[in-house]
Amino acid sequence: MEEYVESMEDRDGIRFNWNRWPQTRVEAAKVVLPLGCLFTPLKETRRDAAPSSLQYEPVVCARPNCRSILNPYCQVDYRAKIWVCPFCLNRNSFPNHYHQITETYKPAELGHSTVDYTILRAPISTPPIFLYVIDTCIEEEELNALKSSILNSLKLLPPNALICLITFGRIISLWEINTNLRSFVFKGSKDYTAKQLQEWLCIRNAVQQVQQPMPQHPNSPMNVNKTNMAHKFLQPISQADFILTDIINQITRDSWPTPQAKRPLRATGAALSIAISLLEITYPNCGARIMMFIGGPCTTGPGMIIDDDLKNTIRSHHDIEKDNCKYMKKAMKHYQALAQRAAVNGHTIDIYSCALDQTGLHEMKYCVNSTGGLMIMGDSFDSNLFKLSFTRVFAKDKEDRLKMAFNAVVEIKTSRELKVSGCIGSCVSMNVRNQYVSDTEIGIGNTAQWKFCSLTSSSTTSFYFDIVQTQTTNQQQYGFIQFVTQYQGIDGYRHVRVTTIGREFSTTDFAFDQESACVLLARLACHRAQTEANGPDVLRWLDRNLIRLCQRFGEYNKESPESFRLGPLFSMFPQFIFHLRRSQFIQVFNNSPDETSFYRHSLFREDAYNSLVMIQPTLLAYSFNEPTQPVMLDTSSIHPERILMMDTFFHIVIFHGETIAAWRKANYHQQQGYEAFAQLLGAPVKDAQDLMLNRFPLPRYIVCDQGSSQARFLLSKVNPSLTHNSTAGFYGDRAQAPVLTDDVSFELFMEHLKKLVVSSASN
Repeated sequence: MEEYVESMEDRDGIRFNWNRWPQTRVEAAKVVLPLGCLFTPLKETRRDAAPSSLQYEPVVCARPNCRSILNPYCQVDYRAKIWVCPFCLNRNSFPNHYHQITETYKPAELGHSTVDYTILRAPISTPPIFLYVIDTCIEEEELNALKSSILNSLKLLPPNALICLITFGRIISLWEINTNLRSFVFKGSKDYTAKQLQEWLCIRNAVQQVQQPMPQHPNSPMNVNKTNMAHKFLQPISQADFILTDIINQITRDSWPTPQAKRPLRATGAALSIAISLLEITYPNCGARIMMFIGGPCTTGPGMIIDDDLKNTIRSHHDIEKDNCKYMKKAMKHYQALAQRAAVNGHTIDIYSCALDQTGLHEMKYCVNSTGGLMIMGDSFDSNLFKLSFTRVFAKDKEDRLKMAFNAVVEIKTSRELKVSGCIGSCVSMNVRNQYVSDTEIGIGNTAQWKFCSLTSSSTTSFYFDIVQTQTTNQQQYGFIQFVTQYQGIDGYRHVRVTTIGREFSTTDFAFDQESACVLLARLACHRAQTEANGPDVLRWLDRNLIRLCQRFGEYNKESPESFRLGPLFSMFPQFIFHLRRSQFIQVFNNSPDETSFYRHSLFREDAYNSLVMIQPTLLAYSFNEPTQPVMLDTSSIHPERILMMDTFFHIVIFHGETIAAWRKANYHQQQGYEAFAQLLGAPVKDAQDLMLNRFPLPRYIVCDQGSSQARFLLSKVNPSLTHNSTAGFYGDRAQAPVLTDDVSFELFMEHLKKLVVSSASN
C-alpha cells in the first residue's frame, strides 16, 4: 500500500486518506473521516510518469453540462472511433486528427492519468508583473540589506517582466521608472479608491488598446499629458534595469521624525491598497505579484494594527480571547476586502515580514491565503533565513524559466456517486454551483471551481468529497474524479493540466492512508480554529474523531482496555494526533498571533510529507556505537553520548548530549587521533545542510547542548515519557534526561484513549 500511495503521488501529485471508497452515504458516515485528498496541481513528475506537454486542444465530452476531458478511464471503440465518458456515460466521437489511433497506437491521454496541454492558438500578450512595495521605516542597516536582496532578485526575473516600485512610511511614493527620479506622493492616513487613482494618475487598462485618451480630472494637482501613463510606472526589466537600480540605491530611511517612546508612522494598509488599485486598473486578470516587505506594524491610516504609542502593546492571543483588541477587527475587514479585490483580478500578494516584534501578519493573512501568496517571517532582512528564502522565490526549471504559474483555475468533475464538499488552501471560490457540488460544505465550499492567483510546483490544496449514493449495487463499481487546472505559464501560453483518478468502491477494506489522513484532519482543525471555534473546542473535536475512528476500526472487547488493538494501517494515527494536539497549530500558548498565522499558512500550502514533519518532527541519532538511524521522538532518545538532529520543517536542531558537548568543548575533535569524533560532529551538520538545500522558507538552524537554554526547541517537541514527576527520587542513571513539564505523555494519552474506546458509555 505504501508503494502504491508513493507512486500515485509521484505520478499525479495526489494522496487520498481512503484509497478504496465507501459505497453509500451510510457507510461513509461510519468511517468517521470524510473522503479527502491532498492535491498538488503542478507537481513535478518523473519523465516516465507523464508525457511532455501536448501541443493541441484537449478532447472534451460533447454533453454541455459535463465537458469532462478524455482520460484513461474512458471506454474506447477503436473501430468506430468513439469514446464513452466515465462521468456521464455519453458516447463521443473522436476528432478527425485521431483517425489513426488503434489499441497499440494510443494517444497520450489514454495512457496517462495526468497530462498537460499547451494552448498555442492564443498566446498571452501580457508578461508577468512584479510590484515591489518597500517599508522605509526600518533601520538603515536593515534597509540596506533589503535593498541588496531586491537588487539581486531583479537579475533573476525574465527580461520581459514588468516592474513597478512603491515605497512607504508615513507617506506613500509611487515611483516613475525613468531618469527623472520622480514619485507621486499619497497621504498614508487616507484610503484611495481605484477610481480616484485612475483619474489623478491618468492611467487606464494597459491590456486593451484604447484609442481615445482618458480625460484628465479637472482638479488633478499634477500637470500631465492626457495619455495613458501606466508605462511610466510599469516598465520591462530589460529596459529599466539601470534606472530601477539607481532608484533603489537612492531609497533612504523615512525622514519623518519619530518622537521618543513612539513607533514610526507606517502606512502599510494604504500602500497595499494603492498597489492593488494600480494593478486593478492597468492589468486586470493578468499574472502579477505584489511583494510587500515590512519591518513593523501598520500604525496609521486604513489597516492600522496598533497606534504609535509604545506603551500600548500589540495584541496577543489572550487579548483576542478577551476581545480586548481595539484595532484588530477593523484592520481585518480592510485586508479581507483588499484580498478579495486582488484575488478577483488574479493578483498575488506576498508578505515578507522581518522584525523582532509582531508586524500584523494575523490581520494581513487573508491577503496571502486568498491569493496564493508567500509568507516569510524572520527577525532581520540581513539574515540568511530571509536572503536565501527570498532568492528561492525565483527558482528556475531546467529551461531557465521561473517555477511560477499565474491566474489558475482548478475545476473538479466527479462521477455520480460522489460530490465535492469544498477545499482548504490558498484560493478563493468562483461560486460555480453545478451537479458536482455537495450540500455539505467543508472549508471553501458550494462551488466546483476555485481561483488560484499563483501556483508553484509544491502548492498543495486539500479537497473533501461527499458520498451521495444511497444504495449498493451488486456489481463492482469505480468512482472517478477529474481535476482540470487552467493556468498562465511563465512561457507566455495558457496551459490545461488534467488529472483523472479512479478508485474502487468497497464495503470492508478502505485502504487507509494514515499520513495523509492526519494532514487532512490537521487542516480541518486549523480551519475550524480560524473561523468558528477556539482551542479547547478544536481539541475536543479532534479527540471525538480519534475515539470514533478507533471504535470503528480497532479490535477490542467491551470494558477491556488491554484488549485494544489497531491494524498496521491505523497503528500510527493516534501518535500523529497526539503530536498534532501538542503542536503550534492547535496550542497557541507561547506563540504570538503572527507566528500562529505563519505556521498555519505553511500547513495549508505544503505537501503530505512536509506537513507531517511539521506535525510530528523527525529525529535522527548519531553515535559511535550504532549507525545513523531514526529514533523515537521521545525523551528516552536523549543520551549523553549521542547527537540528535531534529527537523520540525521550521527549525533544524542539532542537539549534543552531555558527554559529546564536553568532548567538543575540550577540542578533542581538533586533536590527532580523534578523527572519528570529528566525523561524528560533522555528520549531522552535513545532513542538515542537505535538508536546507531546497526547503522553503529556509528553516532556522539551531545548534545546542544538553542542559543549555536552546535545548528547549527539542525538549518542547519530544514525548515527555521521562519528567520531573515520573523520575522523582531517582538520581542513579545519568543517561536519563527528564523534562520539566506537566504535559501528558503518549503512554498516558493511549491509556485514556483505550478506556474511552472500549467504554460502553462512549459507544
